[in-house]
Amino acid sequence: MLVQFGPCRLELVQGDITRQAVDAIVNAANSKLAGGGGVDGAIHRAAGSTLMDETRQRCPDGCATGSAVATSAGSLKAKFVFHAVGPIWRGGVSGEVDLLKSAYRRCLELAVEHSCRSIAFPAISTGVYGYPIDLAAETSLAVTREFLLTQKQPDLVRFVLFDGGAFGAYAR
Repeated sequence: MLVQFGPCRLELVQGDITRQAVDAIVNAANSKLAGGGGVDGAIHRAAGSTLMDETRQRCPDGCATGSAVATSAGSLKAKFVFHAVGPIWRGGVSGEVDLLKSAYRRCLELAVEHSCRSIAFPAISTGVYGYPIDLAAETSLAVTREFLLTQKQPDLVRFVLFDGGAFGAYAR
């Protein structure tokens, strides 16, 4: 599924984020940037040990929830990995929506700062962090749309959804 916002495209695909040929891949990271399961584990396995080494060296104190940091991409096809820390869902009463918006916005800002023409996002916080997929889709797509309309970059924002349920939520 593809939507055009001026010169920019927003694309939804179902697949494996580690196989994307884009300038930056977003990692759904934990605040310690310590690797983990799900998307985080898959990205670290595909990128190789240099990704964890660089993350530890450049960000020894981790990354705050709602923010993101950039590293090189190791063995991935991408140039960069943006490690975004989304919120743990606590019923929507702990600022989760604002934190999720902030994590996506920061990744888009990093894409501009690093001259990335393309970026691939997973559904941040929807796995073990328990964020409801429908609300995450609405929030992340709204932030992305607003950013593309005002900044007119990057050229391509791709949401890579792991399964049909996530793809359906984003497509709605």
